[in-house]
Amino acid sequence: MSTIIRDAGSAADGGMTTTKPVSAAVGETPLTLLAYLLLGMLFGFVLIKSEVVSWFRIQEMFRFQSFHMYGIIGSAVLTGMISLQVIRRLGLRSARGEPIAIPAKDSTPFQRRYWLGGGIFGLGWGLLGACPGPIFALIGSGATIMIVAFASAIAGTWTYGVLRNRLPH
Repeated sequence: MSTIIRDAGSAADGGMTTTKPVSAAVGETPLTLLAYLLLGMLFGFVLIKSEVVSWFRIQEMFRFQSFHMYGIIGSAVLTGMISLQVIRRLGLRSARGEPIAIPAKDSTPFQRRYWLGGGIFGLGWGLLGACPGPIFALIGSGATIMIVAFASAIAGTWTYGVLRNRLPH
């Protein structure tokens, strides 16, 4: 499978448009995309059955009434820590063969942007009762009101894209 990339050219070649064939990147075949779709559906099923996307479970967490969500989040953090150590120590590569580089974290504690961003995210999570991750699972399970949350997430992402160059990073 190959695609054509059109190059607008430069002043040196008179601005002529040229085409170059480019082979498809790893992960772009229809069979691979189907595998991603099926894995995503399986993951959504697990989210629904484990009640991770339940509004009531999320409210229990924010009211400190249940350990359920804290246990799941804690196990996800532990899995992420172990996975990062395995990636670093074994020098694993991506599916395209590129080395996986994990940049060092900025060591400045209590940066205002992290507190502000985390606060906005947490406020939205608490008010909505859903994290952005399982929005598709919630819509798929019949909670069609989450289409409003999805549209809002898209609008927020678009707004960030427009304002990104003006924001402190």
